[in-house]
Amino acid sequence: MMISILSLILILIFSFLSLVHFYWLFGGKWALKSVIPTHENETNSPSIPKFATLLVALILALFALVYVIKAGFLQLNIPNAFLIYACWIIPSLFIIRAIGDFNYVGLFKKVKHTNFAKADSKLFIPLCLILGVFGLIIQVVSL
Repeated sequence: MMISILSLILILIFSFLSLVHFYWLFGGKWALKSVIPTHENETNSPSIPKFATLLVALILALFALVYVIKAGFLQLNIPNAFLIYACWIIPSLFIIRAIGDFNYVGLFKKVKHTNFAKADSKLFIPLCLILGVFGLIIQVVSL
């Protein structure tokens, strides 16, 4: 039951994030000033490369699909090892992202006064921690 609830939360979050990236891919502007790290003195709004945006949107959709399968909402004939590795790798990526690069992103970033840095501290780091912890709980409970 807990795996299903946590998986559903992750499915919804990953699906939403994927849709937001598709929105940006097709020209949406909402929240763009807060999603790309910039230097302290940089005032120009950075542009997001289309290929990178598409890639991230597809990867986030794949992450949602992994948890759809993990929760048993969909049966696909995929190797069990793929699911096991994916369910360890996905939360690990988000915990590493929350820790950051020690410069522009994460808990230990040096650049702290840009639009991105403020959004990172208030939204992105907590979100990454939630994604990572929920994913680890799902994996550990299902062992």
